[in-house]
Amino acid sequence: MMGAQAMNSTMSGQDVVSVYEAMVGITDQMLAAADASDWDRLAQLEHQCAACVRQLKASEALNQPLGAPERAKKAHAIRRMLDSDRKIRDLTQPWMARLSAMISNKTVERRIARAYGV
Repeated sequence: MMGAQAMNSTMSGQDVVSVYEAMVGITDQMLAAADASDWDRLAQLEHQCAACVRQLKASEALNQPLGAPERAKKAHAIRRMLDSDRKIRDLTQPWMARLSAMISNKTVERRIARAYGV
């Protein structure tokens, strides 16, 4: 990430592209974490990605319009992130469904236990 640059009021077009490219790297790591079922690492990386988004939003209104080369790089980065995001969802949705079923089963177990005084 840009560190001190993030605190400045404006970002150059290359700074913006650099943040998007950093986000691509983070989403690639997120995909690897999801593929390895490393949910804690995935959550850590999600926080890093969110920090990049906050950085972009903070400077968004002050940015100059991107030139054609920067727009193309930004669009390419966004496409790569969306591709990784789709793959991450494909990996996490079955896990989330199992987790939801486990939580639901525990809730039912508690209700039965309360109903029958077990």
